Amino acid sequence: MDTIALKFTLPALLAFARSAPPAAAIEQNCRFIQTKPEREACYKQQEDELAAKRKPVAPANDGQTLETLRQMRQDDDAVYRSINNICRGC
Repeated sequence: MDTIALKFTLPALLAFARSAPPAAAIEQNCRFIQTKPEREACYKQQEDELAAKRKPVAPANDGQTLETLRQMRQDDDAVYRSINNICRGC
């Protein structure tokens, strides 16, 4: 019976360990800080780290992006002009 119990217990423990989010462990560390200013500082640091992770990355070169868009617009206009000269249904 011990072997059967071990066969079911080990996979269950592994699944549980994988499903536990690492952020919860960090959050619990702050929760157990006794002094209020240190605990609030810990929560503030976590909040800042989370905000930094969620912040989208800004494009490195806006001038180049604008120039690229202009070039694409010119290319599109040239294609549209050439399409208008095609006889449809002739």
